[in-house]
Amino acid sequence: MYPREVVDEALRLTFLGLTDEVVAARCGVSAQAVRHWRHGTRRSRRAEEGRTAYCPVCGTGTLDPRAYSYLLGLYLGDGYIGAIRNGVDYLSVFCCDTWPGLIEECAAAISQVFPVGVFRVPRQGCTEVKAASKHWRCVFPQHGRGAKNERRMTLRPWQSEIVDAHPEAFVRGLFHSDGCRVSNRVRKRVGGRWKYYEYPRYLFSNTSQDIVDLLTGALDLLGIPWRSRVEPKPPHRDAVIVSVARRAAVARMDSFVGPKY
Repeated sequence: MYPREVVDEALRLTFLGLTDEVVAARCGVSAQAVRHWRHGTRRSRRAEEGRTAYCPVCGTGTLDPRAYSYLLGLYLGDGYIGAIRNGVDYLSVFCCDTWPGLIEECAAAISQVFPVGVFRVPRQGCTEVKAASKHWRCVFPQHGRGAKNERRMTLRPWQSEIVDAHPEAFVRGLFHSDGCRVSNRVRKRVGGRWKYYEYPRYLFSNTSQDIVDLLTGALDLLGIPWRSRVEPKPPHRDAVIVSVARRAAVARMDSFVGPKY
């Protein structure tokens, strides 16, 4: 039986589109072994049960609550779950290449949540951070058909308990996906002359009211004041913009979110 690291590397190369023969040559294994790994038939049922016992929903595993809370925020914003074959799914989170630190933090969070190989797939202007498992749908039951803003996106009780215990990580994940820290520039007429002022604020935009409610609920839990408004976002639904602009609130956000990096 090959080490888990060899299997993960072979699957990573397969995700990139390489043929079984090329993957086998690079990993020093047989092409037949690669085909077995792709179809999920290489390991015995007993070994597979032991390898996937990390699932906290259908197995005996436990989640890293802080890492999961952060990853849940990323998933609700820029993540999705896709099917491979034989019950194996992949979790994908798209991260802009402008913020390489975000890419690494996302990959680290996935590894902390599940002991699986994490792959980085270059895309145009972004990097797809992804990992395969049979249990992503267990820990992200929000998965379903259609866009997130077209279906209910509420948390299960066990998810709410984690978010309530680690709201900072959850808010950080949401802002790292669909939020930003910007400098707002305004002008005011003083003594007959225009004066310009700049102040930082946080903005979050999403077309799902459920996801917005999850964010504002976490902000309320942290005692951070916010405001919201609706802006047209053709050809999609109107986007809800959540703003955190008070000086003390921005300072509080800076302590655990900060600018993307």
